[in-house]
Amino acid sequence: MSNKFSPNSSHSLRLSDYSTQQEFKARHIGPNPKQQDLMLKELGFTSLQEMAQKILPKTILSDRKPQIGDGVSEFDLIAQLKTMMGKNKVYKSLIGMGYAGTITPAVIQRNVFENPVWYTAYTPYQAEISQGRLEALLNFQTLVRDLTAMEISNSSLLDEGTAAAEAMSMAYSIHKNEQVKSFVVSPGLHPQIIEVLKTRSEPLGLEMILEEPSQYKFQKPIFAAFVQYPNTYGFIEDYRDLTQRVHDHGALLVAGADLLSLTLLTPPGEWGADIVIGNSQRFGVPLGFGGPHAAFLATKEAHKRLMPGRLIGVSVDSKGNSALRLALQTREQHIRREKATSNICTAQVLLANMVSMYAVYHGPEGLRKIAQRTHRLAAIAAEGLKQLGFNVKGKYFFDTILIQPGTAHNTSDLIQTILQEGLKQRLNFRKVDSLTLGIALDETCCAKTVHSIWDAFAPGHGAKLSVDLIDRTLKQILGFSILSEVDLFDPSCF
Repeated sequence: MSNKFSPNSSHSLRLSDYSTQQEFKARHIGPNPKQQDLMLKELGFTSLQEMAQKILPKTILSDRKPQIGDGVSEFDLIAQLKTMMGKNKVYKSLIGMGYAGTITPAVIQRNVFENPVWYTAYTPYQAEISQGRLEALLNFQTLVRDLTAMEISNSSLLDEGTAAAEAMSMAYSIHKNEQVKSFVVSPGLHPQIIEVLKTRSEPLGLEMILEEPSQYKFQKPIFAAFVQYPNTYGFIEDYRDLTQRVHDHGALLVAGADLLSLTLLTPPGEWGADIVIGNSQRFGVPLGFGGPHAAFLATKEAHKRLMPGRLIGVSVDSKGNSALRLALQTREQHIRREKATSNICTAQVLLANMVSMYAVYHGPEGLRKIAQRTHRLAAIAAEGLKQLGFNVKGKYFFDTILIQPGTAHNTSDLIQTILQEGLKQRLNFRKVDSLTLGIALDETCCAKTVHSIWDAFAPGHGAKLSVDLIDRTLKQILGFSILSEVDLFDPSCF
């Protein structure tokens, strides 16, 4: 008996049957034609087309075959995607608006971000075997509580926009007067947060008044006022008087805050904020195309029952040892839907854990030095731009500066020209309007970044400025140095 392969035999193999395209289709679609026929027969149909015509409404059924071309194999598709990705130009983002470049410590990237023990930990349901993860989330809560000076914090929310929306609903519930359905939002909030508040308030029958709260005359009762600290343009405002006015009218003050800035600024809890929300991304979490990144919500102890998300609490086990548990759960899975303040997808456990580890890695002094260095670089960049004839708006800022052309400039197309020069320096700036640019510095910036900014604003002239000289000048103006131990020329920037 011959075992030779015959191309004409019934057992011959066709190359097309075993192409990567066919293999992918069989692997992912599942039932083969014979199995499909059996299922169709059981259902009383002769073909998939007949079944579709019986099931789909005629209003959405189309006879036209979609013009999507022939399929490709998984291998070929990945190769095409890699080619497309290779065309990307990765520039340094100085756009700000709540997102900042950050340096993820290698130990956190390898052992948390890339470790399935951590990145698959969605919710630590079994507290008895999740003590380590619960401790990391407790650290996150403690970090937020300490920096905001609030009494209590949850263990993360989806992102800053939805955290603001949760704060809106929470403030409305705390206010208790169902007839008061209006709230005031400062135009200084980040644009994406304003849009989320607008979207989430409408179906709830709540009215968003976009007006600077300090200018609001309370002609209509409100249940809350929203401010950003520092605001989206980088300005740092003193909200003590505003908070008192808002409280005098029976409303709550909600503040969106930058965690890194709070290592230097007076925390919202000390000037009377009722709810503080924000984004923790710049604590070691890589930029992910805008997010979402782990948000936080901190408030007063009296409001904890209305706080969304989860709260890790410290308890005692049966043997008297300290133990951690989920002390507060507000999800539809756990309590009655009408009492729930969170849906199933609220937290960012992995990213909250990274933030927690980042804070532990650097410690309080390390975080403060990062903030001081970032602020100092922003101050040097601003002073240099002034020397180049530009106007820097605002007296007090942390990491973000707002720049407009000076009187000596020809403003026609100047902003667009600067944006293009920035791209040549591999920098992305924020275009606020036709006469205004925003620049936000971060942990990844250094003296080289500042020189590149100057060169973008004044090609051929920026290089003449000295970062070191301006730094010394600013120290003389301020009368003290906040940066004696911090290196402006960090080699990680190069």
